[in-house]
Amino acid sequence: MTSIDILVIGHLERGADGSVVPSGTWSTSSLVRTDDGHNIVVDTSQGYMGAGIRSSFKQIGRIFPEDVDTVVLTHGHPDHIGNLGLFRNAEVLKFSGGDPMDGVTLLDTEKEIAKGVRFVRTPGHTEDSGSLFVDADRRYALVGDAVPLQENLEKKAVPALNCDPDEAMASMKRIVQYADVVVPGHGKPFGISALKRLYK
Repeated sequence: MTSIDILVIGHLERGADGSVVPSGTWSTSSLVRTDDGHNIVVDTSQGYMGAGIRSSFKQIGRIFPEDVDTVVLTHGHPDHIGNLGLFRNAEVLKFSGGDPMDGVTLLDTEKEIAKGVRFVRTPGHTEDSGSLFVDADRRYALVGDAVPLQENLEKKAVPALNCDPDEAMASMKRIVQYADVVVPGHGKPFGISALKRLYK
């Protein structure tokens, strides 16, 4: 069965004025292992979280960073792309838009990466924002900063940093309509069955 492991739980730190403090902010990084043998990492977190990612691979066991065949970047912000060098055998995917990145395959259309695993556009936070939708024991959405925190969905609050609030809300609705569990950009996975009524 397709499985999902959290390599690093993200954190978002704000200053007194409410702005994000980069030195205390890193993204969630996740590993998806599929029935048909794909090993997919979603986001590689802030650069200084590399040791945490390596430690998680050791704890999982029988898999190493070099076994990862695909890295999916939910967007190109630094706190989500910091450890790409760990995954030297992986193809790195991101949607077009935003700044160009060396060694990254830019997608103009949504892509099925493996059976039951689809990389979809969820713009609004940034033009290039995307999410990985995964059919496993339940339906998971690994969403980056399309949903930075659980409270964004609970309060129907689009990301404070956004390029288009209407697109951001449309992306949140798409995520809620699909998923049973959301893995946010900066926090632990959470079930959303009680939230679906808010987005009808």
